[in-house]
Amino acid sequence: MSILNINTSSEGTQAIMRNIREERLIRNWTQKMLSERSGVSLSTLRKFEQTGKISLESFVKICFCLDLLDELIKVTEPRSQEFTSMDQVLEKPTIKQRQRARGK
Repeated sequence: MSILNINTSSEGTQAIMRNIREERLIRNWTQKMLSERSGVSLSTLRKFEQTGKISLESFVKICFCLDLLDELIKVTEPRSQEFTSMDQVLEKPTIKQRQRARGK
């Protein structure tokens, strides 16, 4: 695994776009094949591979089809805070959970 230095969201988008395309090509799938298997329209898939623009729902469908969804979920999990001293534990601000609004 190589270490990337992504400085902008645009560079990140381009890297993700290239990685997804490369994964499709490794499987020897055409855009049409991935479109049919994922349920994402061919025009949406083409636009994604050209511009990086896609809805989250369509992106998740593509990742699921390419067997990448578990990894995507894992890398987006919240990070737990690591403490180096007991003082940091005691000073940690508590985050108050928001309550759902009640419908009337």
